[in-house]
Amino acid sequence: MATGPLLTPDARLSRALLRGLPDAVTERLADLGNVQVAVPVLVLAMAYAVRRSRRWRPALAAGLAMALVPALIVPLKEWTARPGPLEPWAAGYFPSGHTATATVAYVGAALLVGPYARRPWPMAAALLLAGATATGLVLRGFHWPLDVLASGLLCLPLLLCVGAVSRSTRGSSSRTPSRRTGPS
Repeated sequence: MATGPLLTPDARLSRALLRGLPDAVTERLADLGNVQVAVPVLVLAMAYAVRRSRRWRPALAAGLAMALVPALIVPLKEWTARPGPLEPWAAGYFPSGHTATATVAYVGAALLVGPYARRPWPMAAALLLAGATATGLVLRGFHWPLDVLASGLLCLPLLLCVGAVSRSTRGSSSRTPSRRTGPS
């Protein structure tokens, strides 16, 4: 069973937030983190980015980040074996897989599509969707607040890598001559 100094404040916050909205609303918000919902968004963004840039590396980096989510989250769930807010007999709630899926899918998609948007709306939409997922999970009682917070933080290194790959390939092109190949 999970123990630690943050357990009591986490439980208090969870009780204060639990069922703050109707279950029908919070369940829909939580569903934004389902693989069947979030991953197709990322796949469409990958296809769009490849079509626009003719570069595969950023899309592959985003796909790899999504593939690494279970490898990162599942061992931690088994190691911590934290019970759920509404199901104290069940284990494996920390960190939130739905939050990780939503965060990597939506923010990864925004990193791929963002360079082609005229405004910063892709990242704003991605953060809104990931935040809505986390909020729905907590308000519905599927996860403790720290489950979703930790999950989002655990995804940061994956997303930083996607962003770095996207930025590194943005300026280079096989159709643009390098300085060394121009006339002397």
